[in-house]
Formats: sequence, structure tokens, C-alpha cells
Amino acid sequence: MNSAVVIDAVRSPMGRARPAGALAGVHPVELLAQVVSALVERTAVDPGEVDDLLVGCVTQSSEQSGNIGRMAWLAAGLPEQVPSVTIERKCGSGQQALQFAAQGVMAGSYDIVIAAGVESMSRVPIGSNRQGADIYGPSVNERYAPGLLPQGVAAELIAHRWNLDRKQLDEFAARSHQLAARADSANAFVREIVPIRVPATDETVYRDETIRPGTTLDSIAALTPSFRTEEYAERFPELRWHVTPANSSQLTDGASAVLIASERAARRMGWRPRARLRSFYACGDDPLMMLTAPIAATREILARTSLAIDQIDHFEVNEAFASVPLAWQSDLEVDIDRLNPRGGAIALGHPLGATGCRLLTTMLHAMEDADQRRGLQTVCEAGGMANALILERD
Repeated sequence: MNSAVVIDAVRSPMGRARPAGALAGVHPVELLAQVVSALVERTAVDPGEVDDLLVGCVTQSSEQSGNIGRMAWLAAGLPEQVPSVTIERKCGSGQQALQFAAQGVMAGSYDIVIAAGVESMSRVPIGSNRQGADIYGPSVNERYAPGLLPQGVAAELIAHRWNLDRKQLDEFAARSHQLAARADSANAFVREIVPIRVPATDETVYRDETIRPGTTLDSIAALTPSFRTEEYAERFPELRWHVTPANSSQLTDGASAVLIASERAARRMGWRPRARLRSFYACGDDPLMMLTAPIAATREILARTSLAIDQIDHFEVNEAFASVPLAWQSDLEVDIDRLNPRGGAIALGHPLGATGCRLLTTMLHAMEDADQRRGLQTVCEAGGMANALILERD
């Protein structure tokens, strides 16, 4: 079986999803096009030799509805014969693009492939593709009566099950910003970020807009919980309602892209692989709790690779809500210093379809800087699913 190796991984800066956000003036097609163009330029790959472009994108409506990977490739002026497909596995869409890309290489279908992700949450708001419709259907509604839950309520259920109080969630949120700010101040993100030009203003964005260096426990302690309603309070009287905007991931604009190749293609191109995708796995879990599947995904991928948890140097667990990585860390008894050491989605943002590739990009660069061998990343997903992968350096 062919090995799937990572040649390079890049991302845009992260912009806040608001009308005045740093990247709000960039059409999502153009945002992805700039990131893919930078990846092609950095690697000196002949773009005509790329077999496919696999792109994660969650809200496939409006400006993101036209097979955004194909439009981005054409917008970048790249060869017309290269196809693209857009993938949607909720918050794991970008990670699923990585998995499909690596599987294609390992199966011999691809020699050179790009996995990417993009989301402009300022221009295409989360949930806008629902158009007010029932997305579950009568059978799911009946099976899970009185109904499935918003993710924020699921995060509250996780906090309750794992005995996580408001202080613990806020401390983790402050940690995320502090670690990201420390990395930013040390220019640790410079190698992974490609500048993005905003056509409307002709300005260029170089750094993440989402990091709040001054975040402390005290500064966020007074925020009101976001997901308590009378209906949910009556349904779940045990909940104490701890989830706020500060201990949740940020709505964000961003894109990321990873060049993956077979070892044969890497030798032919004269590339020195930076890591290999050793293993990957996706699973489902309780759709009511919704965000617990990273625990099961992590246990299974370790079992499949015969690796112990202590053999992993670096963990990226998407910070959809602080309760998710904290429950994961508690259940798996992982040293917190190995968890999201440069901050996570609470500080860096969560541009849905782009997050999986962003996690790998940050993890790869951090592992290189620390001379670490193995990293594991996992993303919780709506509907009670998760993806996990193991990245390994020689």
C-alpha cells in the first residue's frame, strides 16, 4: 500500500465573522483561491499534475453553493482539467477531505492531491442553508422525541456529565487565548499563514484577528449563558448553564489547504515529505450528546494502530466548546500540556469546513518546532460524529 505524505500545509489568517471582520470583504471563492495559489507556489508543484482538489465546506448555499473548490481552482487561474469536489461532514468536513485525499493516495487513485477547507461565516451565515425547514424529518424526530438539541445544549450536557463547572470552562477558554497570544507574539504562526488580500480595500491581512491576548478568568466571568431557555431548563433541570460565547468557539472566516502525495510522487518531484498520514477513522456516537464522539474516535484509532496514548506527543481536539476537549482530556487522562498547545478554536476561531485542515496545519508546524514525532487530531461533528487522524514524522 502507498503511503500518503504531507508536502506542505498552509492557512489564511482567521477573521472574525462580522460585517467589519478582517476577511469579510473577501468572497469565499477568492479566499480559498488565494490559499490554494499560495500552496501551489510554495511547493512548486505543477498544478496540472494535481489529480483532485477535495474541499470541506459546511454551509453550501449562496456564495458557497457552486462547488466552491472548482470555482476557487478556476479563480486562481489554474489548469481547467483538474477536478474538484466539495465535502460536507459538518465541522469535520475539512478533516474528511484530508481522509479521502490520503485514502485516494493509499489506494493508488491519486499521486498528488490537495485537501482543503473554507468557510466565510460573515458572508454565508451558519444555518442559512436550512431555509427554515425541518432538517431531521419525521422518523428522526420520532426516534429522539422530544427532539434533538442545539450544539450548545449538548455542550451543557457534557459539562454536567463530566462535572465541569463554569470556572473550569472559563479557565480553559482563557488558556486558549493566552496560548494563542503567546504563539502569535513569538511569530510561531508565521510559517503556516499565507497573507490574504482584501480586494474591496486593497489591504492585506497577515495575522489572526480572533486572538484576545487580554482574556482572563475575571474578564469573562460575568458573561450570561447562551443556550438556556425555559423549554430546555424544564427538560433538563439538572443543568446549571455554564456555556457562554467566551468558552465557545468563535464564528470565523478562514481557509486552509494541504498538499498530499504518494512517496513515489514525492521522490519524482524532489520533495522532502514533512510527515505522513499514518491512520484515520470516523465514527458515530449519541446524537443527543452530539459532541462526545472524539473520545470514541480517539480510543479506536489508537487501538487500530496499536499505539498507547503516551506515544502521542501532540493532541489537537477542536474547541467547539470548552466542555468538549475538557471531557476528552478527563476521559483519556491526557496531560493538558499536550492538548492544543498553541490554543484552539476558542482563540483561533472555527471556520467550520476549514477547521480540519487548519488543525493539521497548526499541529504540523508545532510538531516540527518541538521536534515531536506523533500528533493526533479529532473533531466533533453535528449529529454525533467525529473524525480522528494520526500524523507521524520520521
